[in-house]
Amino acid sequence: MNTCMNIGLCGGHRTGKSTLAKAIAARIDRPFVGTTTSQVFQQMGLDPAKPMDFPTRLRVQHQVLLAAEQVWQAEPNPFITDRTPIDMMAYTLADIQGTTEVNFVELEAYMQRCFVSANQFFSQLFIVQPGIPLVYEVGKAALNQAYIEHIHTLVLGLCSDRRLTCQFYCLERQVTDLEERIQTILTVFESLSDCQPTK
Repeated sequence: MNTCMNIGLCGGHRTGKSTLAKAIAARIDRPFVGTTTSQVFQQMGLDPAKPMDFPTRLRVQHQVLLAAEQVWQAEPNPFITDRTPIDMMAYTLADIQGTTEVNFVELEAYMQRCFVSANQFFSQLFIVQPGIPLVYEVGKAALNQAYIEHIHTLVLGLCSDRRLTCQFYCLERQVTDLEERIQTILTVFESLSDCQPTK
């Protein structure tokens, strides 16, 4: 598998990542590799829109990451996907409140695993900011604009963490038109298309 040119879109849910990733994949003639987050929740008998205790959240997130890695590993060609380990960390951290009981050693181990996975599988990450109209879909995460902004802020912070060595670019918030989003990403992609050695 050539991970050198894999592209990952990251950010909060309901921001248009899947639609954008599929459109870019078609434009540059490479596979779109979808992840199976919703299916993992279903298999575990959980609703992603409902609260859960933190040990349960961490257990689910380990399975979400494992399922995604298996899908990415199975793709022999450079691909684009709509979810990355950065998103997985953001949703995990978003569940932590002031009174949440957290085993910090387990949390740190999970985050380290996510950073390693992001660096292993992706050369470029594109952060898709909130901005498009919110549309409800059954089985998707909570349709809460404040929560989506919370996730977005966490994604921004995680992408700035020095443990992340792949390149990242944040789309401008006001860029909500699909074609304009595609062109922006393709322009950046072309300018960054040379593989960078792992730090």
